[in-house]
Amino acid sequence: MKKNNVFFLIPFILLCISGCAPLIIGSAVGALGGYAISRDTMQGETDIEYDRLWNAMTTVARIRGTIKSEDYSKGYLNLEAESSKVWIRLIRLTKATTRLRISARKYRLPNFNLAQDIFVKIMEQAK
Repeated sequence: MKKNNVFFLIPFILLCISGCAPLIIGSAVGALGGYAISRDTMQGETDIEYDRLWNAMTTVARIRGTIKSEDYSKGYLNLEAESSKVWIRLIRLTKATTRLRISARKYRLPNFNLAQDIFVKIMEQAK
């Protein structure tokens, strides 16, 4: 009788544990105000000035890879880094708040680790 209960609990426990990964990732980067919004995208809001974020973004992008296109007024930058395509977007939410969104894909598959790493580097550079 106990074996049946164990087999019933295993899928339930796995289902409960599978939702914890974004919480762990969010708490690791929580000090920087970032969170995952999809399997390939890292996003966060900050009170750092738009110009400082743009300068940090271009500096990190040049270090990490090759910039393919950029537009300061629209707030986007595309680059290739580590065999991945990366899209970085700055969105002005208010006069004082800017959203930083980074998506990365390698061979059309999500590369969340790269997106998260670039996000952290940009936030550190902008401080």
